[in-house]
Amino acid sequence: MDSIQLPIGNESTNKGKFGGLFQGIVSRKLSHPLVTGFVSLMVLIVCILLAFAGPQPALLIVIGIIALPVVYSIITNPKFGIMIMLIGAYFIMWILRMGVGFPLGTLMDGLQALLIFGLLLKLKYRKDWSTFKSPISIMILVWIGYNLLEVANPAAESRLSWLYTLRSVAIVMLMYFIFFYNIRSVKFIKQIFIVWIALSAFAAAYGYYQEFFGYLPFEQRWVDSDPMIEELYFIAGHWRKFSIFSDPVAFAYNMVASALLCFCLAMGPLRLWKKTILFSLAIFFIGSMLFSGTRGAYVLLPAALGLYSIIKFNKRVVVFAAIAAVFIGFLIVVPTGNPTLMRFQSAFKPSEDASFNLRKMNQKRIQPYILSHPMGGGLGATGVWGQRFAPGSYLANFPPDSGYVRVAVELGWLGLLLFCTLMFIILRTGINNYYAMRDPQLKSYAMAMLLIVFAMNIGNYPQEALVQFPSSVYFYLEIALLNVLPIIEKQRNGSLPTAA
Repeated sequence: MDSIQLPIGNESTNKGKFGGLFQGIVSRKLSHPLVTGFVSLMVLIVCILLAFAGPQPALLIVIGIIALPVVYSIITNPKFGIMIMLIGAYFIMWILRMGVGFPLGTLMDGLQALLIFGLLLKLKYRKDWSTFKSPISIMILVWIGYNLLEVANPAAESRLSWLYTLRSVAIVMLMYFIFFYNIRSVKFIKQIFIVWIALSAFAAAYGYYQEFFGYLPFEQRWVDSDPMIEELYFIAGHWRKFSIFSDPVAFAYNMVASALLCFCLAMGPLRLWKKTILFSLAIFFIGSMLFSGTRGAYVLLPAALGLYSIIKFNKRVVVFAAIAAVFIGFLIVVPTGNPTLMRFQSAFKPSEDASFNLRKMNQKRIQPYILSHPMGGGLGATGVWGQRFAPGSYLANFPPDSGYVRVAVELGWLGLLLFCTLMFIILRTGINNYYAMRDPQLKSYAMAMLLIVFAMNIGNYPQEALVQFPSSVYFYLEIALLNVLPIIEKQRNGSLPTAA
C-alpha cells in the first residue's frame, strides 16, 4: 500500500487521462519530452521574471515548481505525507515562535486535506471500507458528527468560535483513518518509531540546553512579551522549560510519551545494545521532562507503569514495580531544597497546592451550568476563541484547565459521555488486542501505544493534553496502531492477505 495504484493502461489512454507530464512521473520516466520541456519553460520564465520583475515573483514560481511534485507525491504516496506530518507537528510551534510570518497552521491543514484526498482516491479504486467498521472508527465518526452538530447548538454565543475550534478537536481526528489505512507493515512502523525517537531526542536535548544555558533571544522576547507568560513560567525562582513546543505542558507530556515508547520497545525482543540505548533515552527524556515544572506530567509515569504491571502481571514485573514504587516514594518524601524536586513532590500533595484548589472551586462553580446544558455552551465557547468572538459571554473567561472539563463545558454532559465512551472503547480494544496477539515484537509495540494513550487520558484531566501539536497528531497515530498491529500479525501468519 506504498502508493496509489492508479489505473494505468496503454500510453495513449494514460495521456488522455493524466497528460504526458503525469504519465512521465507515474512511470518514473523523468526524461519524458514533455517533462523536459516543462522544466525548460519554467527556468526560462524564472529568468525573465528575475530580469524584469525582481526576485519575489521568481521565488513564487520556484516555490510552485517545488510544490507541485510534493503535492502529487503526498497524494499518491501517503507514507511520504505521513512522515512530513509527523515531523512538521514537532517543529511547527518552534518555528512560529521564531517569528516566521508564514501561515504554518494553514499549511498543516492543507497537508491533512491532501492526505484525506489521497485516501478518498484510494477508496474510489479499492472499495475497502473495513477501515470505518471497527468500534473505534465508528465512535470517532460519531464524535466528529456530534461536533459538527454543535453548529446548531442554541446555547452557542458564536458560530465563528465553532468554526475555528472544529479543526483542532474534530477534523484532526480524521488523521486516525489516514494512519489506519496506510500503515500496514512493520518496516514502516519501525521507520515511524525511529523518526519519533529522533525528534524527541532533539527536543529533550533542547530542553537541557534551556535549563543550563537559558532561553535563546527569540524565546526570551516571546516570554517577555506577556506578563501572564512570565507569571506562569517563573515559579519559585526557576524558569520552566518548554523546549521546541508550545508550552511546558506540551513539552512534559511528549517527553513522557517518548519515555514510555522507549521503555516498552526495550522490553521487547531486542539485542542488549539496543535495549541499553532505549533505556538510556527513556531516562534522558524523563530528566528533560522534569525541567518543564509540569506537575500533571509527574504522575503519568507511575500511573502508566502501574497499568503495565497489571497487564504483564508476573513475578519479575511485580519485583520491578515494587522497586520503582519505593524509589518514587523516596523522592516524594525526601527533604530537599532543589526547586525541580520540590515541584515534583508537590504533584503528589494536591490538597496543599493553591492552584489545584482553585481549579476544584472553578469546576464546582460550573457544574450547574453543565447539568442544565446537555449540549454545552458551544464549541470554542471558552479560551482564546471565546474571548475573541464572544467576549461578553458567561463562558468566555472561564478557565477550564482540563481537557475533560472543557468538553463538559463546551459540548455538555452529552459530549462528555460520548468522549468518555470513545476513550473507554479505545483502551478496551487496545487491551483485548494486546492479549490476542502472540508476536512478542508486535506486542511490545501494542503495549507502548496502550500505555501512552492511557497516560495521555490521565494527563487530560489536570491539563489539556490532546489539542496541541504534536500530541494532537501523534495521539491518533497511537490509536490507529492499536488497531493496525493485530491486522499486521494476521497478515504475517497468512490468515489475511498482505496489503499491496
